[in-house]
Amino acid sequence: MARIVLSVLIIVILSLSLGCQQADSGRGRLLPDRGSRAIGNVGSVNLSQAGETDIVEQIAINRRAYEQGLELLIRYYTKTGNNMKLNWAEKELMALDSIPQYKYIIEAEILESNLRASNSIIEADELYNSAEQSEKEARVLFIGKDNEKLREALDKYDRLIRNYPTSDKIDDAAFNAGVIYEDFKDYSIALLYFRRAYQWDPDTPHPARFRSARILDKRLHRYAEALENYREALNTEGKYGKHRIWKEFAEERIRALYKIEGENN
Repeated sequence: MARIVLSVLIIVILSLSLGCQQADSGRGRLLPDRGSRAIGNVGSVNLSQAGETDIVEQIAINRRAYEQGLELLIRYYTKTGNNMKLNWAEKELMALDSIPQYKYIIEAEILESNLRASNSIIEADELYNSAEQSEKEARVLFIGKDNEKLREALDKYDRLIRNYPTSDKIDDAAFNAGVIYEDFKDYSIALLYFRRAYQWDPDTPHPARFRSARILDKRLHRYAEALENYREALNTEGKYGKHRIWKEFAEERIRALYKIEGENN
């Protein structure tokens, strides 16, 4: 009986530990299910000359080629009646979904900070509205979040930024993406997107500077940068009444951080 109880406890502890989400784990950058992976022809990359994009594209091609090879094996062993090897191939194919696969190219990282959200573009507006709808559907009250839907929204925000870099919606897309990445606890990526929001539109209506400061302060513990961001936020976004709660939070954190710095000196 004691052994059974111990075994149950171990399973519970393992389940909880696996369920805990680590910061900057990249959960927001996970690829969707196998059915929507990119398909291409198998090629080769000269690694001595390739850039990040070239290498990532080659990985996507090789992933799909590997999967297609297993699918061919399954059809072959099904046709020939080799059940032992058919079982192996099916297990290997099923195991692919348990391997995390990431989208390594981050739009806010490769695009310059000097873009300007300036032009009204119908296609960009439609994509933005579609992304917002996906995000809304992902956040169901009392049920929880649909992570796949959130990643779908992220993909749309990124496509907007990539395809319409002069759209007046790029700062909105960057801010909303930052919120989702923060939900995923991908704090470094969230920080990058929040910064892009106010770099691309210094007068963005969103509390992007405040949220950048909070991540630097509470999540990454980069206090000197956080102080600078809090001050900048108070002088810009803090002027708007709708950000009053953020302003009060920033003022409180500035006092606390000054005290921390004083104690450390």
